[in-house]
Amino acid sequence: MINIEGLRVEYGSKVAIENLNLEIKDGEIFGLIGHNGAGKSTTIKSLVSIIKPTAGKIFVDGLNLEENRLQIKNIIGYVSDSPDMFLKIPARSFLELIADIYGIDDDKRDERIEYLSEIFSLKNSLMGTIEEFSHGMRQKIFVIAALLSNPKIWILDEPMTGLDPQSSYNLKEMMKEHSKAGNTVLFSTHVLEVAEQICDRIGILSKGKLLFVGTMDELRATYPGENLENIYLDMVNTEHHLEIGEA
Repeated sequence: MINIEGLRVEYGSKVAIENLNLEIKDGEIFGLIGHNGAGKSTTIKSLVSIIKPTAGKIFVDGLNLEENRLQIKNIIGYVSDSPDMFLKIPARSFLELIADIYGIDDDKRDERIEYLSEIFSLKNSLMGTIEEFSHGMRQKIFVIAALLSNPKIWILDEPMTGLDPQSSYNLKEMMKEHSKAGNTVLFSTHVLEVAEQICDRIGILSKGKLLFVGTMDELRATYPGENLENIYLDMVNTEHHLEIGEA
């Protein structure tokens, strides 16, 4: 379980996240929904210790993240929103490096690489350097790296971006299976249709503020008869108009 309490993130004079309180349960797929700049990636980067929040606390399975970073990192698989790292090395070498970091033995490593590269149709491309890959192929490599240790918690920032339809479908099915086993999946997206397909609950962010948390059915109940796109746009635009009025 992930608990976020009073999270605030500032970049200079800009407030990227403002007083975010959120609980993400074991055994669920939770989607962070929002347009570019809404605060999705900032929230995720706070969870995986890439950035240090200005204020607030994060707990994972009851452990304070600030005091237990390494222990918590060992149970998290993270996919960045920008698959542009380690470009100069072969994909296979990158995956082996990740396996070493997580302490995976060679036999298990090879088994997992074989299994995941088959799922994402990369089995015959692993000796190529990552910089030679298309954006979609790079995304697949970083998804494989995140899932290599079979971590309890998956934190995926726009994971479907660049994936071909079959790989996207396979990843969504894996997310469902992972949550059914009692694990946690948190992912961000700006595509409501994806969230509708697989999320148990969603949180809608706009300009660093959480506007809604709940199920898709609960979201629809707030605007009877409206489609999801109109509901989302109405929520975000209402927030924008309120800010203008307050100014």
